[in-house]
Amino acid sequence: MNFFQIKSIATLGEGTFGKVAKAVDLCSELTVALKIIKNVEKYREAAKLEINVLKKLADADPDSKHLCVKMLDWFDYHGHMCIAFEMLGLSVFDFLKDNNYQPYPIDQVRHIGYSVKFVHDNHLSHTDLKPENILFVNSDYDISYNPKKQKRDMRRVRNTDIRLIDFGSATFDHEHHSTIVSTRHYRAPEVILELGWNQPCDVWSIGCILFELYLGITLFQTHDNREHLAMMERILGPLPYRMCRKSKTKYFYHGRLDWDEKSSSGRYVKENCKPLRQLMKRIALQRYMMSDDEDHQQLFDLISQMLQYEPSQRISLDDAMSHSFFSKLPNSLKLHELDKRKEIENRERSHSLSR
Repeated sequence: MNFFQIKSIATLGEGTFGKVAKAVDLCSELTVALKIIKNVEKYREAAKLEINVLKKLADADPDSKHLCVKMLDWFDYHGHMCIAFEMLGLSVFDFLKDNNYQPYPIDQVRHIGYSVKFVHDNHLSHTDLKPENILFVNSDYDISYNPKKQKRDMRRVRNTDIRLIDFGSATFDHEHHSTIVSTRHYRAPEVILELGWNQPCDVWSIGCILFELYLGITLFQTHDNREHLAMMERILGPLPYRMCRKSKTKYFYHGRLDWDEKSSSGRYVKENCKPLRQLMKRIALQRYMMSDDEDHQQLFDLISQMLQYEPSQRISLDDAMSHSFFSKLPNSLKLHELDKRKEIENRERSHSLSR
C-alpha cells in the first residue's frame, strides 16, 4: 500500500513530537491515523525507534491479536517522519473525560486491564503506559441514566476491545535504559529513585491505570517527585529502607523521606491520599472500594500486588494474567491461555511426527 498519496482531513491530536491527523489514502480510499513527527533530530530518531519496535511486533503478531496498534506504512516527507496507523476510537482517558469522569463498570475494567503481556513476551518494556495510550478500537457508546451517582446520563462503551499505542519510548531488554521514563502519574518508585528499571515499571503503571478506571480519579495526582513519594508512603506505607539508602537522590535524610507533613503540600497529601490497604493485609479499605463483592476485592488484591515497591516483589504480567480477578473474562479473550494451548498443541504435534 502506498501512503505517499494521502490527504489530511482533520487534526486528531497534538503533542511535543508533532501531531496526529486523520487522513485518507487517495489510492485505496482507506482512512488512517497519520502520525506526523516534527523535523527535529531527537524526534526523528525516536520515530525511527518506534518504527523498528512496531515492525518487530507486527512480525510476531501479524493479525494484531495481542492488542498493539497496527502500523500500516511509514515514510519521510521533507524531514518529517510520518507513520500511518489503523484508525481507532477514543482513548480510555478521553472517553472517561467525556463521561464526566464517571468510572468504568468493573467488567470493563477487567477487559481493558488485560493488556500488555505480549509486549513483555517480546523482551520489551513499553515504559509509557497510561490511559491516553490505550485506545478503543471503536468508542461508540450507549447512554443510560445513573440515579446513584451525580444523577445524570452516563455513557457505556459498547465494545472494550483496545489497542496500545505510542511505542516511541519502548525499550528492548538488551538496549540502553534511559534514567527517567513514564509519564509522571504512572511512574514507578525505582524510576523516581533512579535505581534502574525493567519490565516491572510497566506493571506499576498498570496498577495505577486500573485504579483510575475503577474510580475515575488519578491515584498519584502530583507534579513533584518528593510529593509523589510522600503520596506513595501515605497510600502504600513506608518506602523500603533499602531503596531509600541505595538511592542517590536528594529526597531522603538518614534513609527516610525528608518530608514536612505540616507544610501546605503535607496537608494536601494527608487530605487527598488515603491508605490503600490495612496493615499487613492486601485488603482495600472501604473508602476506595465501591462494593464488598468478590470482584472488587480481587481487583484491589491485584492492584496491591502491582503496586509493590520492590520491583522483584511486584507481580509479573504473566502471573497477573492468571490472577483470580481475570477468571470471569471470557475464554475467547484470554490470550495467554490461547497461546499456551497453541504451544502445547504444536509441541504434541511435533512430538507425534518425530515418533
